[in-house]
Amino acid sequence: MTFWKKVLVDTILFIALAGLFTGTGMIYVSHAWVALLAAFVLAILNVAVKPILVILTLPVNLLTLGLFSIVINGAMLELTSALIGSLYFRFSSFWSAMLVAIIMSICNMIITSHQSDY
Repeated sequence: MTFWKKVLVDTILFIALAGLFTGTGMIYVSHAWVALLAAFVLAILNVAVKPILVILTLPVNLLTLGLFSIVINGAMLELTSALIGSLYFRFSSFWSAMLVAIIMSICNMIITSHQSDY
């Protein structure tokens, strides 16, 4: 999946998850442009910062058989929230960021497995 397709899919997922968890306050996105900006920042962080974190946490990731990757994905979402600003894009806790990371990973996996290379 190309960079811009991934940004678009993440934007749609941010909007959908904010709508899904509206009553709980787990994730807050002020409007669609903020979701687009958050998806762009998340994509940049996944390219620039995530590989460094994966290398630094490799022993823990090996001990947990890869489950620590969920914590890294949650940290990437929290870092995105910190860079965008909590007034526009935020999570209620780190656990909610990890839940959103799990849901986004599953959705991205489903979308990329059904994507054709046209």
